[in-house]
Order: sequence, then structure tokens, then C-alpha cells
Amino acid sequence: MRVVLQRVSRAQVTVAERVVGKIDHGLLILLGVGHGDTEAEIEWGVQKVCELRIFSDSEGKMNLSLEDVRGGALVVSQFTLYGDARKGRRPSFVDAAPPDVAERLYELFVEKLRQRGVETATGIFGAKMQVELVNDGPVTMVLEKSRIERPET
Repeated sequence: MRVVLQRVSRAQVTVAERVVGKIDHGLLILLGVGHGDTEAEIEWGVQKVCELRIFSDSEGKMNLSLEDVRGGALVVSQFTLYGDARKGRRPSFVDAAPPDVAERLYELFVEKLRQRGVETATGIFGAKMQVELVNDGPVTMVLEKSRIERPET
């Protein structure tokens, strides 16, 4: 699983000129699911996202978590996080999980955030989306917990 977190003062995702998900202060979460990822990786990711101390305290130090600041989360599926551009000019996406697996784990990620009390908005899995954000800081983090098992060819 690969996650790109961006601390935002606001973010929204639009599909077909309609806003489908929007948050104020919190995290924009770009979520990529890889081959071999399971519910264990999702549990790890949700815990990390909720507890990572990347929000400023009263002294301006990154000392508070998403849960501490009661921030929102906008979760957007992003298989392109598994793009491998080491060879040639066209990225390969063979390490991304198949859509049916990725969608199930993406939905589980969202559900588990909500279970922890995080106000959570989403994009639409598999849709062409426009994502707008105001990165606060800027603060951007990349998290990865990978169990890639390449499919047989």
C-alpha cells in the first residue's frame, strides 16, 4: 500500500463538473493498493494516518495528529502511485492491485477511518477526477507498507 498524505487547509474532488467530496482542515489522502495487499496493510495505514503527528501545536511544532485536531480526510484512489517508470517512456502499472481488489480495500480504508470518528469524504473509485487542494505548510508525506507479489505472466 502506498499513501501520499498532504496536510490541507481545504481540498475537494470533482467528477463531471460536480463536487463529490470536500473537506476543510485535514488530510488529502491519495491511496494506492498493490498486489498482495490485505486488510493488515489497510489497518496499518489507517492507524498511521490517524496518529501521525504532522499538525502544529500551539508552539508551531508538528506534535498533533489528525485525530487530535479533529481534521477531515479526503480519500482518493490512485493506482498511478504504483507506476514504475524506470524503463522506457510509458509507466508500467503491473504492481497495482486489480480493480476489484483495490476497490474493496479502498472502501475498507474509508470505512475504518469513519469508525475512528474521522469525518471522511471520498472521490469516486475509477472515475476521472479533478482534485483541488491548498497544501498547508506545505506538508506532504509518503507512507508505504508493501507486500507486492507480482502476478504470474
